[in-house]
Amino acid sequence: MTRLVGGHVSSAGGIRQALERGDLIGASVIQIFSNSPRSWKATPVSLSGFSGFGEAMEATATGVKRVVSHVSYLVNVASPDDEIYQKSLRVLCETLAFCGEIGVSAAVLHVGSHRGAGLSARLGAIRNAIDLALSGSRSVALLLENSAGAGDSVGSSFADLAAIIEAVQEPERVGVCLDTQHLFAAGCDYRGSSGAAARCLAGELPSGCVRAIHLNDSKVQAGAHLDRHENLGAGQIGIDALAALICEAPLAQADVILETPGDGQGPRRQDVELALRMVGMS
Repeated sequence: MTRLVGGHVSSAGGIRQALERGDLIGASVIQIFSNSPRSWKATPVSLSGFSGFGEAMEATATGVKRVVSHVSYLVNVASPDDEIYQKSLRVLCETLAFCGEIGVSAAVLHVGSHRGAGLSARLGAIRNAIDLALSGSRSVALLLENSAGAGDSVGSSFADLAAIIEAVQEPERVGVCLDTQHLFAAGCDYRGSSGAAARCLAGELPSGCVRAIHLNDSKVQAGAHLDRHENLGAGQIGIDALAALICEAPLAQADVILETPGDGQGPRRQDVELALRMVGMS
C-alpha cells in the first residue's frame, strides 16, 4: 500500500467541496467528519449528487486517493453510563455504515473514558460496540487512536489498544491511528531518541497495526496529558524528532494526516509540503 500524505479538511458543503479542499492543500489523503463531530444526531455529509467518494473523485479529477473519517468526539464506547454508551453505540454503527456506503476506507475512533471503572471492567462493552459496528459494514477498517492520557481515557498506552484489538471478533479489521502529539503528551518523550516508536510498540501491538499517523507538534510538554496540537516545528517536539518518528520501521508505511491548526482553518499547503519532505517524498 502506497503511503499517502494529507490532512483533515472540512466536509461542509458536501464531498466535492471536501475533495477540492484536499486539492488546495496538496493532499493525497484527507480526513473528514462524515457526520457532526459534536452532535448525537448522526447527520451524514452531503453526497453532492454523487453516489460516493469514488464517483466524486473521478468527476473532479482530484489528487486525493483515499478518504478517512473521524468518528464524533462525543462517542464513548468505554462509558459505564448506559445512556451514554447506547448513544455512542448508535452513532458509531451509523458512522461506519455510512462510511461503507460512500467509499470511506477507514474510521478513526477515540475509544473514550471508563470514568474510573477501569479498562478491564469495560473491555467487554468496548468489544461488543466494535463488533456490532464492524458487522454493519464489511469494507471499512476501524482505527483506534491513542490518547494523551487525560482523566480516565482509554488508549494512553499501546497495551490498552492491544487488549481491545485482541478481544474483538475481527482483529484484522482493527488497527491504530498514532497521534504524535498524544504520544508525546502521554509521556513518551521521543526527542533526540532514535528507535522511540520501535521501543514503544515492541511487544504491544501486532506488526503492521499502525495504519495511519496524525502528524502534529505539541503546544504542551511531554507528560502534560493534554490534547493540544501545534503546527509542525512551532511546538515542543520539533521537526527532527517528528520526522525521525514517522520514518521508523513500525510506522514507515502508514498514511500521514495533519491535524495542525494552520492559520486557524486547519492544515495548509505549506504544512502538507513540509510533511512530504519529512517522509522523503518531496
